[in-house]
Amino acid sequence: MDQSKKKKTEVQLVDAVAKALEILDCFSKHETELSLNQLCEKTGLYKSRVHRLCGTLIATGYLVKTSRSNYRLGPKLMVLGKVYENTNSLRSIAEPFMKQLSTETGQSTALFVVDGMQCICMAREVGSGRLVYSISEGDNMALAPTASGRVLLAYAEKEFIEKVLSDAATLPAPDAIDIEETRQALETIRKTGFAINKKGIEEGTAAIAAPIFDFDRNVAAALAIVGPEHRFSDNQCDEMLSSLLAAANEMSRLMGES
Repeated sequence: MDQSKKKKTEVQLVDAVAKALEILDCFSKHETELSLNQLCEKTGLYKSRVHRLCGTLIATGYLVKTSRSNYRLGPKLMVLGKVYENTNSLRSIAEPFMKQLSTETGQSTALFVVDGMQCICMAREVGSGRLVYSISEGDNMALAPTASGRVLLAYAEKEFIEKVLSDAATLPAPDAIDIEETRQALETIRKTGFAINKKGIEEGTAAIAAPIFDFDRNVAAALAIVGPEHRFSDNQCDEMLSSLLAAANEMSRLMGES
């Protein structure tokens, strides 16, 4: 692209606004209070400019001063955070990504969250393929034998994992599991960041799933692509997995993952 045309299409930043937001970005859950000197170090700005910007942010409620030279985030950010939370729920965030994945792959997509000792389908998008995934929104599935369930289980508390595995080992097929095999599968998921199940609990189906992380790095949900087993060859899985992980990463970012 011609560089002159590229420059014209780029967003022109307002320097003062950008620098003020840069100051807000310095705070995190690990650094909730920062001094003027720390803000200068993090932003690379002169002390006089940081002082002026902080004064404006304090006046508008985005910062509060806790001592002579220390600052914390202000109450206005909590208000905006609640607005974002109310208008960007997990389901509303997931919907466009699920539609895009189903369009790209031709397969169904589904979003699962933990529900007691099972997982529940929170949202579903039907693909263009002939196979219609029979799980509907609101339906429950076992955690241990499914791709989505294993993703949710892999990042859960150890006590919860052991309880689910112990209970699942005594269930009749197709929900019964081999505890050691499942433990190894959960460890693999934690290392790779996804699960593949080419023998789904529904006959002839297969699935791949990836975790959606929230602000605290907890797994809020599992996003899955589900379809007929014969469409989940190694090459096809690689292609779908690339799209799935990209969607899961972007959803995690929108959920506040840092």
